[in-house]
Amino acid sequence: MKYIFIHGLGQGPDSWNKTVSCMREQEEIQCLNVFAFKKGSEISYRKVYKAFSAYCESIKTEFGLCGLSLGAVIALNYVVEHPGRVKSLVLIGGQCVMPKGLLRLQNMIFRVMPNGIFKKMGIGKRELIQLTESMMALDFKEDLVKVDCRTLIVCGEKDQANRGAAEMMAEKIHGARIEILEGCGHEVNVEAPEKLAEVLDAFYEEKQAGNLTGTVV
Repeated sequence: MKYIFIHGLGQGPDSWNKTVSCMREQEEIQCLNVFAFKKGSEISYRKVYKAFSAYCESIKTEFGLCGLSLGAVIALNYVVEHPGRVKSLVLIGGQCVMPKGLLRLQNMIFRVMPNGIFKKMGIGKRELIQLTESMMALDFKEDLVKVDCRTLIVCGEKDQANRGAAEMMAEKIHGARIEILEGCGHEVNVEAPEKLAEVLDAFYEEKQAGNLTGTVV
C-alpha cells in the first residue's frame, strides 16, 4: 500500500517531514511537490490537477491520498472523478466549495509578501496568485456522495476558516471519520506533527470502516 501526501498553498513537500518521521509506515509514504507539476510560466488549478491525475494513473499498486488545504482539494477532486481507484482518503483543513472571500484575502496578502518567500516554495508570486484565482469556481459539494473509500477528515481546533467545511464533509461523506486536533490551527502537519502522525497511523491501521467514530484529540 502506498500513501501519497499532498501539501498545501504556502508549503512544500518538506512540510510533511516531521509528521512522516513519527509514523510507522514511513517507507510507504511519498510526499509530492505539487508545484513540480506546473509546466511553463502559466499555471492553473486545472493544469496542476491534470498532471497530478496522470501521475496517479501511472501508479500500479493500491494507494491512498492525504492532502492538506490545496492538497485536500486535489485529493477530493481525484477521488470523486475516479471511483474505486483510491483505497483511503485523508482531508486536512480542506474545503469542498472554495471560499471566494478568503481566497481573495489570501491573494492580497500574497501580493505584499517578499518574492524570496515564494522561491522557497518552488513557485513565483504571480504564479501562486494565478493558481489561487483559478480555484475560485471549484465546487465539489454535490460530489461528496461519490466518495467511495475510507475517509478521515482532520481539522485544527483553531482553524475556524475550515472547521465548518470539515464537519459538513464528515457528515456528507458516507462512513467518514472526523478528528479535531486541540490547540492547532490550519497547518497541523507543522504545528502538531506528532499528534497528526498518531491520528494517521491509527486510521491507516483501522480495517473496518464501520467501526470509525469521530473524536477530539
